[in-house]
Amino acid sequence: MVCRFRSASRLAGTALALGLTLLAGMALAQQSPTRGDVLDHTYRQLAARENVNLRQTYGGDVLLIVNTASKCGFTPQYEALEAMHARLRSRGFAVLGFPSGDFKDQEFEDEAAIQEFCTLTYGVKFPMFQRVHVTGPDATPLYRQLAQATGQAPQWNFHKYLVGRDGRVLGQWGSRTAPDDPAIVAAIERALAAPRPATR
Repeated sequence: MVCRFRSASRLAGTALALGLTLLAGMALAQQSPTRGDVLDHTYRQLAARENVNLRQTYGGDVLLIVNTASKCGFTPQYEALEAMHARLRSRGFAVLGFPSGDFKDQEFEDEAAIQEFCTLTYGVKFPMFQRVHVTGPDATPLYRQLAQATGQAPQWNFHKYLVGRDGRVLGQWGSRTAPDDPAIVAAIERALAAPRPATR
């Protein structure tokens, strides 16, 4: 009887361990986006009708994705973002801006006003897309995936996510970290050194 009880206990313990391992693996799979999934979205260009599929347009590039706002204390970061985009775009890099009014409603409702402000005030030429929600239950799918991949949704305007050539999220930095901070620059350089993935 004792032997049978011990064997049954061992089997139950093994089953429990396997079950916990399976659950942990499922949780990890939910937290880590599959290859390329982050870019499988389409967004309209800012103040325009043209839709852009991020995967088709920017697949294989290194991307810095930023939620922007026109009336924020961090708005001057537009200058460094544009400088970085201009300097590195020939190497397969782009800044992608997503205007949002989620934080203290610091973005214009009118997309034409957003476009005029960032272009005339800061000379922004990097791609800007439609006004979106980046946090909370109404967050747009791209930002839901960015938050899931990093465990961090934007806490304020000008939160930065770095996406590698294979579409995986490589890092994230808060609003107070300037776009040209050495940590961001080093991470971008490492990502740019990676080979472009083979087309599928």
